[in-house]
Amino acid sequence: MSTEDNLIVDAAARIFQDMVEASVINAAETGTWPAALWDTLEESGLTLAWADDARGGAGIDMLDGFALLKVAGRFSVPVPMAETLLAAWLLDHGKMDLPSGPMTIAPTQAEARIALGADGLLSGTARYVPFGRNAQHIAVLARSGAKPVIALVAREACAIVENIGLAGEPADDVSFDGVKPVATAPAPDGLDESALFAMGAAVRAMQMAGGLEKILDQSVQYALERSQFGRPIGKFQAIQHGLAQLAGETAAAGAAADAAAEAIVKTRGLGEGARAEVAAAKTRVGEAATTGAAIAHQTHGAMGFTYEHTLHHATRRLWAWRDEFGNESYWAIQLGRMVAARGADNLWPFVTGD
Repeated sequence: MSTEDNLIVDAAARIFQDMVEASVINAAETGTWPAALWDTLEESGLTLAWADDARGGAGIDMLDGFALLKVAGRFSVPVPMAETLLAAWLLDHGKMDLPSGPMTIAPTQAEARIALGADGLLSGTARYVPFGRNAQHIAVLARSGAKPVIALVAREACAIVENIGLAGEPADDVSFDGVKPVATAPAPDGLDESALFAMGAAVRAMQMAGGLEKILDQSVQYALERSQFGRPIGKFQAIQHGLAQLAGETAAAGAAADAAAEAIVKTRGLGEGARAEVAAAKTRVGEAATTGAAIAHQTHGAMGFTYEHTLHHATRRLWAWRDEFGNESYWAIQLGRMVAARGADNLWPFVTGD
């Protein structure tokens, strides 16, 4: 990591440490918007990290932005920081000025399609849009005929059916029927629904890697503090074995998420090589989330399953993020298709990137 990267991540971590308390996360789940937290993040420029500063963004390096996402995942940040960052990334590709306030992204499901008609109005519905009701604007990737277009939409113009996801956060259905965008722009070559989906998967993989770090730290600390039969439970071989496995899963998830981020930066986009890394990362991180959350709850026992304990802040997000922008089964299939399309003779070069 560069010095700049460390400074940015350290600044974000200090904000989260000071402002993302358990009470704030719990209150957000009941519908209380954490205004102070959001205002601080927005004023710091972290929510628009990836967008060009000429259009109102912070213009920081892509890897720095991914590092921020890992820290945000570690703290279970209950505002659409990741979604706003991703929305700004999309709007920046359309060279569009960025609005203030929280944003989200659509679509987030592989089968969803939103159309922009000749009359300038949108049609279609995006399901499970994260923080849909909380966003002031939605960055949309739509189709005008066969061509992808980027649209900035005011949330208040859309019809919303409210849902709650596993993490206790909004996952709303948003209808764009008859909605006129605030602005539109043609998407650059290579930026289509599959590219947006891959970028979203890379974002979620990085957040999940941070969440796994959190539950590992919590589980180790609990094993040292909790005593049973006269000694800390961390002294028992079964607990040690579980914690070692959790540490391995966390390390593997972090390495996979980092590799995907680095591939996106290296290739300056989401070509086949980068998408293969994203597919591998989302698959591996999803597996780690399933195994890791189970071990963390086993280590904590009944205590960890109570709402009063903070372990669920991370584990429920791991389960929710695992299925957003495609779960491990979806991405395993995509990776298999990439390999099959290239043929047996090209398997090794494809795997190694040569």
